[in-house]
Amino acid sequence: MSSLGQTQGMDLDRRRLLGGAALIVAASEIGITGAATAQTSAGTGGGSLGQIRQIGAGLLNIGYAEIGPASGAAVILLHGWPYDIHSYAEVAPLLASSGFRVIVPHLRGYGSTRFLSSDTPRNGQQAALAEDVLALMDALRIQRAVIAGYDWGARTANIVGALRPDRCAAMVSVSGYLIGSQAANQRPLPPQAELAWWYQFYFATERGRAGYQANTRAFARLIWQTASPRWEFDEATFARSAAAFDNPDHVAIVIHNYRWRLGLAEGESQYDAMEKTLATGPAISVPTITLEGDANGAPHPDPKDYARKFSGPYEHRTIRGGVGHNLPQEAPQAFAQAVLDVSRI
Repeated sequence: MSSLGQTQGMDLDRRRLLGGAALIVAASEIGITGAATAQTSAGTGGGSLGQIRQIGAGLLNIGYAEIGPASGAAVILLHGWPYDIHSYAEVAPLLASSGFRVIVPHLRGYGSTRFLSSDTPRNGQQAALAEDVLALMDALRIQRAVIAGYDWGARTANIVGALRPDRCAAMVSVSGYLIGSQAANQRPLPPQAELAWWYQFYFATERGRAGYQANTRAFARLIWQTASPRWEFDEATFARSAAAFDNPDHVAIVIHNYRWRLGLAEGESQYDAMEKTLATGPAISVPTITLEGDANGAPHPDPKDYARKFSGPYEHRTIRGGVGHNLPQEAPQAFAQAVLDVSRI
Protein backbone atom coordinates (compact mmCIF):
# COMPACT_ATOMS: atom_id res chain seq x y z
CA MET A 1 0.00 0.00 0.00
CA SER A 2 1.40 3.38 -0.97
CA SER A 3 2.21 6.05 1.54
CA LEU A 4 -0.35 8.69 2.46
CA GLY A 5 -0.19 12.09 0.83
CA GLN A 6 -1.78 15.05 2.60
CA THR A 7 -3.78 17.96 1.26
CA GLN A 8 -5.88 20.59 2.97
CA GLY A 9 -8.92 18.85 4.43
CA MET A 10 -8.33 15.46 2.77
CA ASP A 11 -5.76 12.66 2.91
CA LEU A 12 -5.37 10.66 -0.28
CA ASP A 13 -3.99 7.13 -0.50
CA ARG A 14 -3.58 6.58 -4.24
CA ARG A 15 -3.29 3.25 -6.02
CA ARG A 16 -3.43 3.38 -9.80
CA LEU A 17 -6.33 5.85 -9.92
CA LEU A 18 -6.34 9.55 -10.74
CA GLY A 19 -3.63 12.12 -11.22
CA GLY A 20 -3.86 15.55 -9.63
CA ALA A 21 -4.66 17.28 -12.92
CA ALA A 22 -7.63 15.02 -13.55
CA LEU A 23 -8.94 15.74 -10.06
CA ILE A 24 -8.88 19.46 -10.68
CA VAL A 25 -10.68 19.13 -14.02
CA ALA A 26 -13.31 16.85 -12.51
CA ALA A 27 -13.79 19.18 -9.56
CA SER A 28 -14.51 22.13 -11.78
CA GLU A 29 -17.37 20.28 -13.45
CA ILE A 30 -19.48 20.26 -10.29
CA GLY A 31 -18.37 23.63 -9.01
CA ILE A 32 -15.77 22.37 -6.54
CA THR A 33 -12.53 24.28 -6.47
CA GLY A 34 -10.35 21.21 -6.09
CA ALA A 35 -10.29 17.84 -4.36
CA ALA A 36 -8.33 19.32 -1.48
CA THR A 37 -11.25 21.54 -0.52
CA ALA A 38 -14.10 19.21 -1.51
CA GLN A 39 -15.44 18.77 1.98
CA THR A 40 -18.01 20.48 4.12
CA SER A 41 -19.54 19.79 7.50
CA ALA A 42 -22.86 21.45 6.66
CA GLY A 43 -25.43 18.89 5.51
CA THR A 44 -28.13 20.44 7.67
CA GLY A 45 -30.50 21.53 4.95
CA GLY A 46 -30.80 22.49 1.32
CA GLY A 47 -30.96 20.21 -1.67
CA SER A 48 -34.02 18.45 -3.00
CA LEU A 49 -34.70 14.94 -4.18
CA GLY A 50 -38.00 15.87 -5.75
CA GLN A 51 -41.08 13.68 -5.77
CA ILE A 52 -40.77 10.09 -4.56
CA ARG A 53 -41.62 7.51 -7.20
CA GLN A 54 -42.70 3.87 -6.74
CA ILE A 55 -41.86 0.79 -8.77
CA GLY A 56 -42.37 -2.94 -8.39
CA ALA A 57 -38.99 -4.64 -8.12
CA GLY A 58 -38.53 -8.22 -6.99
CA LEU A 59 -40.20 -8.72 -3.60
CA LEU A 60 -40.84 -5.02 -3.10
CA ASN A 61 -42.59 -1.93 -4.25
CA ILE A 62 -39.63 0.41 -3.89
CA GLY A 63 -39.88 4.09 -3.15
CA TYR A 64 -37.09 6.04 -4.79
CA ALA A 65 -36.03 9.49 -5.88
CA GLU A 66 -34.73 10.08 -9.38
CA ILE A 67 -33.15 13.27 -10.66
CA GLY A 68 -30.97 14.14 -13.61
CA PRO A 69 -31.32 13.34 -17.30
CA ALA A 70 -32.88 9.96 -18.15
CA SER A 71 -30.16 9.47 -20.75
CA GLY A 72 -27.33 10.01 -18.26
CA ALA A 73 -25.04 7.36 -16.84
CA ALA A 74 -26.77 5.80 -13.82
CA VAL A 75 -25.64 6.34 -10.24
CA ILE A 76 -27.37 4.51 -7.39
CA LEU A 77 -26.95 6.02 -3.92
CA LEU A 78 -27.66 3.74 -0.94
CA HIS A 79 -28.35 4.94 2.60
CA GLY A 80 -27.66 3.28 5.93
CA TRP A 81 -29.22 2.78 9.36
CA PRO A 82 -30.72 4.76 11.01
CA TYR A 83 -30.85 7.24 8.15
CA ASP A 84 -32.73 7.54 4.86
CA ILE A 85 -32.51 8.86 1.32
CA HIS A 86 -32.12 12.45 2.53
CA SER A 87 -28.50 11.70 3.33
CA TYR A 88 -28.13 12.43 -0.40
CA ALA A 89 -30.29 15.55 -0.59
CA GLU A 90 -27.22 17.62 -1.52
CA VAL A 91 -25.14 14.94 -3.25
CA ALA A 92 -27.82 13.96 -5.76
CA PRO A 93 -28.35 17.44 -7.26
CA LEU A 94 -24.58 17.88 -7.60
CA LEU A 95 -24.35 14.68 -9.61
CA ALA A 96 -27.48 15.41 -11.63
CA SER A 97 -26.03 18.78 -12.63
CA SER A 98 -23.05 16.88 -14.05
CA GLY A 99 -25.31 14.79 -16.26
CA PHE A 100 -25.86 11.66 -14.18
CA ARG A 101 -29.16 9.86 -13.82
CA VAL A 102 -29.29 9.62 -10.03
CA ILE A 103 -31.40 6.98 -8.28
CA VAL A 104 -31.81 7.09 -4.48
CA PRO A 105 -33.96 4.22 -3.15
CA HIS A 106 -35.41 3.63 0.28
CA LEU A 107 -34.04 0.29 1.50
CA ARG A 108 -36.50 -2.38 2.59
CA GLY A 109 -38.07 -1.27 5.86
CA TYR A 110 -37.66 2.46 5.16
CA GLY A 111 -39.83 5.22 3.76
CA SER A 112 -42.41 4.22 1.17
CA THR A 113 -40.78 0.90 0.24
CA ARG A 114 -43.20 -1.95 0.93
CA PHE A 115 -43.24 -5.72 0.58
CA LEU A 116 -45.61 -6.94 -2.11
CA SER A 117 -46.77 -9.83 0.06
CA SER A 118 -47.56 -10.03 3.74
CA ASP A 119 -46.18 -13.57 3.66
CA THR A 120 -42.64 -12.54 2.68
CA PRO A 121 -40.21 -12.85 5.61
CA ARG A 122 -39.05 -9.48 6.89
CA ASN A 123 -35.47 -10.42 6.24
CA GLY A 124 -32.63 -7.94 6.76
CA GLN A 125 -29.68 -10.17 5.85
CA GLN A 126 -27.00 -8.65 3.63
CA ALA A 127 -27.70 -10.80 0.55
CA ALA A 128 -31.38 -9.84 0.52
CA LEU A 129 -30.57 -6.13 0.40
CA ALA A 130 -28.16 -6.68 -2.48
CA GLU A 131 -30.79 -8.61 -4.42
CA ASP A 132 -33.16 -5.68 -3.90
CA VAL A 133 -30.71 -3.37 -5.68
CA LEU A 134 -30.36 -5.73 -8.62
CA ALA A 135 -34.14 -6.08 -8.84
CA LEU A 136 -34.48 -2.28 -8.83
CA MET A 137 -31.93 -2.00 -11.63
CA ASP A 138 -33.86 -4.58 -13.64
CA ALA A 139 -37.14 -2.75 -13.06
CA LEU A 140 -35.62 0.55 -14.16
CA ARG A 141 -33.84 -1.14 -17.10
CA ILE A 142 -30.42 -0.10 -15.85
CA GLN A 143 -27.77 -2.55 -17.00
CA ARG A 144 -24.82 -0.97 -15.17
CA ALA A 145 -24.47 1.79 -12.62
CA VAL A 146 -21.97 3.43 -10.34
CA ILE A 147 -23.10 2.28 -6.89
CA ALA A 148 -22.23 4.34 -3.83
CA GLY A 149 -23.18 4.08 -0.19
CA TYR A 150 -22.36 4.17 3.51
CA ASP A 151 -23.24 1.87 6.41
CA TRP A 152 -25.81 -0.72 5.19
CA GLY A 153 -25.61 0.97 1.80
CA ALA A 154 -21.83 0.52 1.58
CA ARG A 155 -22.11 -3.17 2.43
CA THR A 156 -24.81 -3.58 -0.22
CA ALA A 157 -22.66 -1.79 -2.80
CA ASN A 158 -19.72 -4.01 -1.85
CA ILE A 159 -21.76 -7.15 -2.46
CA VAL A 160 -22.99 -6.05 -5.87
CA GLY A 161 -19.47 -4.94 -6.80
CA ALA A 162 -17.94 -8.24 -5.69
CA LEU A 163 -20.50 -10.67 -7.10
CA ARG A 164 -21.93 -8.78 -10.06
CA PRO A 165 -19.22 -6.59 -11.56
CA ASP A 166 -21.18 -6.78 -14.83
CA ARG A 167 -23.84 -4.61 -13.14
CA CYS A 168 -21.53 -2.34 -11.12
CA ALA A 169 -19.48 0.06 -13.24
CA ALA A 170 -17.63 1.52 -10.24
CA MET A 171 -18.13 2.04 -6.53
CA VAL A 172 -17.79 4.56 -3.73
CA SER A 173 -17.83 2.96 -0.28
CA VAL A 174 -17.68 4.74 3.07
CA SER A 175 -15.65 2.71 5.61
CA GLY A 176 -14.34 0.49 2.86
CA TYR A 177 -15.00 -3.24 2.74
CA LEU A 178 -17.95 -4.27 4.89
CA ILE A 179 -18.94 -7.69 3.57
CA GLY A 180 -19.31 -10.03 6.53
CA SER A 181 -20.44 -13.49 7.52
CA GLN A 182 -22.10 -15.12 10.48
CA ALA A 183 -19.00 -17.21 11.10
CA ALA A 184 -16.72 -14.17 11.16
CA ASN A 185 -19.08 -12.41 13.53
CA GLN A 186 -18.74 -15.26 16.03
CA ARG A 187 -15.16 -14.22 16.76
CA PRO A 188 -14.94 -11.97 19.84
CA LEU A 189 -13.42 -8.51 19.61
CA PRO A 190 -11.37 -6.62 22.21
CA PRO A 191 -13.60 -5.15 24.94
CA GLN A 192 -13.41 -1.57 23.67
CA ALA A 193 -14.51 -2.69 20.21
CA GLU A 194 -17.33 -4.77 21.66
CA LEU A 195 -18.55 -1.72 23.56
CA ALA A 196 -19.03 0.15 20.30
CA TRP A 197 -21.48 -2.55 19.19
CA TRP A 198 -23.70 -2.17 22.27
CA TYR A 199 -26.86 -1.76 20.20
CA GLN A 200 -26.25 -5.04 18.36
CA PHE A 201 -26.27 -6.88 21.66
CA TYR A 202 -29.31 -4.89 22.81
CA PHE A 203 -31.18 -5.88 19.65
CA ALA A 204 -30.36 -9.53 20.33
CA THR A 205 -32.81 -9.46 23.23
CA GLU A 206 -36.58 -9.20 23.23
CA ARG A 207 -36.23 -6.19 25.51
CA GLY A 208 -34.10 -4.58 22.81
CA ARG A 209 -36.69 -5.21 20.12
CA ALA A 210 -39.42 -3.77 22.32
CA GLY A 211 -37.23 -0.83 23.26
CA TYR A 212 -36.47 0.02 19.64
CA GLN A 213 -40.15 -0.32 18.76
CA ALA A 214 -41.16 2.05 21.56
CA ASN A 215 -38.36 4.58 21.11
CA THR A 216 -37.38 4.42 17.46
CA ARG A 217 -36.80 8.14 16.93
CA ALA A 218 -35.02 8.68 20.23
CA PHE A 219 -32.81 5.69 19.45
CA ALA A 220 -31.99 7.03 16.00
CA ARG A 221 -31.17 10.45 17.39
CA LEU A 222 -28.72 8.88 19.86
CA ILE A 223 -27.00 6.96 17.06
CA TRP A 224 -26.76 10.12 14.95
CA GLN A 225 -25.12 11.93 17.86
CA THR A 226 -22.65 9.20 18.78
CA ALA A 227 -21.77 8.20 15.21
CA SER A 228 -21.22 11.83 14.16
CA PRO A 229 -20.21 13.64 17.36
CA ARG A 230 -19.27 16.89 15.59
CA TRP A 231 -22.23 17.07 13.21
CA GLU A 232 -24.57 19.85 14.35
CA PHE A 233 -27.74 18.74 12.59
CA ASP A 234 -30.93 20.65 13.33
CA GLU A 235 -34.36 19.32 14.29
CA ALA A 236 -35.81 19.76 10.80
CA THR A 237 -33.00 17.71 9.28
CA PHE A 238 -33.52 14.89 11.76
CA ALA A 239 -37.32 14.92 11.44
CA ARG A 240 -37.12 14.76 7.65
CA SER A 241 -35.20 11.46 7.83
CA ALA A 242 -36.97 10.08 10.91
CA ALA A 243 -40.25 9.97 8.98
CA ALA A 244 -38.77 7.04 7.05
CA PHE A 245 -38.74 4.94 10.23
CA ASP A 246 -42.56 4.97 10.33
CA ASN A 247 -42.46 2.17 7.75
CA PRO A 248 -44.46 -0.77 9.19
CA ASP A 249 -41.57 -3.18 8.53
CA HIS A 250 -38.77 -0.98 9.84
CA VAL A 251 -38.33 -2.51 13.29
CA ALA A 252 -38.57 -6.07 11.99
CA ILE A 253 -35.94 -5.46 9.29
CA VAL A 254 -33.51 -3.72 11.66
CA ILE A 255 -33.81 -6.37 14.37
CA HIS A 256 -33.44 -9.21 11.90
CA ASN A 257 -30.40 -7.58 10.30
CA TYR A 258 -28.46 -7.41 13.55
CA ARG A 259 -29.63 -10.77 14.88
CA TRP A 260 -28.74 -12.46 11.59
CA ARG A 261 -25.21 -11.10 11.79
CA LEU A 262 -24.69 -12.89 15.11
CA GLY A 263 -26.32 -16.11 13.92
CA LEU A 264 -29.31 -15.54 16.21
CA ALA A 265 -31.82 -15.39 13.36
CA GLU A 266 -31.98 -17.53 10.25
CA GLY A 267 -31.78 -16.18 6.74
CA GLU A 268 -33.67 -17.52 3.76
CA SER A 269 -32.46 -20.55 1.84
CA GLN A 270 -32.66 -18.70 -1.48
CA TYR A 271 -29.66 -16.64 -0.35
CA ASP A 272 -27.55 -19.53 0.94
CA ALA A 273 -25.32 -19.82 -2.12
CA MET A 274 -24.68 -16.07 -2.16
CA GLU A 275 -23.88 -16.01 1.54
CA LYS A 276 -21.49 -18.93 1.13
CA THR A 277 -19.55 -16.93 -1.44
CA LEU A 278 -19.67 -13.75 0.63
CA ALA A 279 -18.28 -15.64 3.63
CA THR A 280 -15.04 -16.15 1.68
CA GLY A 281 -14.49 -12.39 1.58
CA PRO A 282 -14.41 -12.01 -2.22
CA ALA A 283 -12.22 -9.32 -3.71
CA ILE A 284 -13.77 -6.37 -5.52
CA SER A 285 -12.34 -5.68 -8.97
CA VAL A 286 -14.44 -2.70 -10.07
CA PRO A 287 -12.88 0.79 -9.78
CA THR A 288 -13.39 1.95 -6.20
CA ILE A 289 -12.87 4.96 -3.99
CA THR A 290 -13.28 4.36 -0.28
CA LEU A 291 -13.98 7.24 2.09
CA GLU A 292 -13.72 7.75 5.84
CA GLY A 293 -14.63 10.72 7.97
CA ASP A 294 -12.00 11.78 10.50
CA ALA A 295 -14.62 11.92 13.27
CA ASN A 296 -16.55 8.71 12.61
CA GLY A 297 -17.87 7.57 15.98
CA ALA A 298 -19.43 4.34 14.67
CA PRO A 299 -17.58 1.01 14.53
CA HIS A 300 -15.47 0.92 11.36
CA PRO A 301 -12.35 -0.87 10.12
CA ASP A 302 -8.97 0.75 9.62
CA PRO A 303 -8.40 1.54 5.92
CA LYS A 304 -5.11 -0.36 5.87
CA ASP A 305 -6.97 -3.51 6.88
CA TYR A 306 -9.20 -3.59 3.80
CA ALA A 307 -7.09 -2.06 1.02
CA ARG A 308 -6.07 -5.52 -0.24
CA LYS A 309 -9.73 -6.38 -0.83
CA PHE A 310 -9.83 -4.04 -3.83
CA SER A 311 -8.02 -5.67 -6.73
CA GLY A 312 -8.92 -3.05 -9.35
CA PRO A 313 -8.18 0.68 -9.58
CA TYR A 314 -8.42 1.91 -5.99
CA GLU A 315 -7.99 5.00 -3.86
CA HIS A 316 -8.75 5.82 -0.24
CA ARG A 317 -9.64 9.32 0.97
CA THR A 318 -9.94 10.47 4.57
CA ILE A 319 -12.27 13.44 4.75
CA ARG A 320 -11.23 15.88 7.45
CA GLY A 321 -13.03 18.65 9.29
CA GLY A 322 -14.98 16.71 11.91
CA VAL A 323 -16.85 14.48 9.43
CA GLY A 324 -18.65 11.56 11.02
CA HIS A 325 -20.46 8.41 9.97
CA ASN A 326 -23.12 9.94 7.72
CA LEU A 327 -20.46 11.17 5.32
CA PRO A 328 -22.60 12.03 2.26
CA GLN A 329 -24.79 14.35 4.31
CA GLU A 330 -21.97 15.83 6.34
CA ALA A 331 -19.55 16.23 3.42
CA PRO A 332 -21.71 16.18 0.28
CA GLN A 333 -19.18 17.81 -2.00
CA ALA A 334 -16.46 15.31 -1.10
CA PHE A 335 -18.84 12.41 -1.65
CA ALA A 336 -20.07 13.75 -4.99
CA GLN A 337 -16.49 14.36 -6.05
CA ALA A 338 -15.60 10.75 -5.32
CA VAL A 339 -18.51 9.53 -7.46
CA LEU A 340 -17.49 11.81 -10.30
CA ASP A 341 -13.85 10.76 -10.09
CA VAL A 342 -14.46 7.01 -9.92
CA SER A 343 -16.88 7.15 -12.84
CA ARG A 344 -14.05 8.35 -15.06
CA ILE A 345 -12.00 5.20 -14.65
